[in-house]
Amino acid sequence: MDKLDSRFIFSAAMVTEQAAIAAYDWIGRGEKEEADQAAVTAMRAGFNAIHMRGRVVIGEGERDEAPMLYIGEEVGTGEGPQIDIALDPLEGTTPTAKGMNNAIAVLALAPRGGLLHAPDTYMQKIAVGPGLPKGVVDLDASIADNLHSLAKAKRVAVKNLTVCVLERPRHEDVVEQIRSAGARVSFITDGDVAGVINTTNPSTGIDLYIGSGGAPEGVLAAAALRCIGGQMQGRLIFRNDDERTRATRLGITDFDRKYDRDDLASGESIVFAATGVTQGNLLDGVTVSDGVARTHTLIMNTIDCAWRRMRARFPRDTSKG
Repeated sequence: MDKLDSRFIFSAAMVTEQAAIAAYDWIGRGEKEEADQAAVTAMRAGFNAIHMRGRVVIGEGERDEAPMLYIGEEVGTGEGPQIDIALDPLEGTTPTAKGMNNAIAVLALAPRGGLLHAPDTYMQKIAVGPGLPKGVVDLDASIADNLHSLAKAKRVAVKNLTVCVLERPRHEDVVEQIRSAGARVSFITDGDVAGVINTTNPSTGIDLYIGSGGAPEGVLAAAALRCIGGQMQGRLIFRNDDERTRATRLGITDFDRKYDRDDLASGESIVFAATGVTQGNLLDGVTVSDGVARTHTLIMNTIDCAWRRMRARFPRDTSKG
């Protein structure tokens, strides 16, 4: 099996940087499809400059009805290692269109077969950061039991725990159970990849991520946790027979399976990169001034097990904007 080497660390960052800069022009313009298309076009061009035989296994979500880097699309120069790619050129199309926070361009790379081919369905998820006993939380346990287990492991009271939840009507019962158990809730409007990653950074104050979001985003989040530690479990949610049929085409036969982090991202070597588009808790957004675009990127990998935050400057012709 092909392996990733260190050159892919910065190649991945260059791809998300260009996607984020392309999406910048659409911040606050109310046109989420155009923002997504700009990021897709830039990301595809970036991939096609990399010496690899790349294959998209997690692509643009069909829910957005935007032009895709579609599942099965081949990218790269057509020579070199065989690489599977999970991507979201613009996680947070609505925040970008509305000029809101926490939009990012994000991707993960792994050797062929190293990322779950997840269908574009929902996934029930639970995640915590590193340094905790294995099995400290469980998708099948009650929210109260998970909070008490986590509080015990962290040697704090449940009232001192903060849980990140995607703000959606479907999570009203989840929120009620969290608050009934005595913990705090921190809402995010979009971007559950960043939400999961926030559990790994003490400065965010997030102890637990829980709720349902996109299955493709679940694979991206698991790839990040493979690089920096943490625990995650997920289970696909199917709303109709069409979604089950699409899952079957991707090789999924057990519709009730509970996946752990290493089931979702099993590759021996993994690279994860995310660049901020708009300002967020995880990353600063793109800024442009005096003919220079400035980016803020998070790069993580299992090759040297490093967590890097990188700021970059790119000359940019602002006369066309």
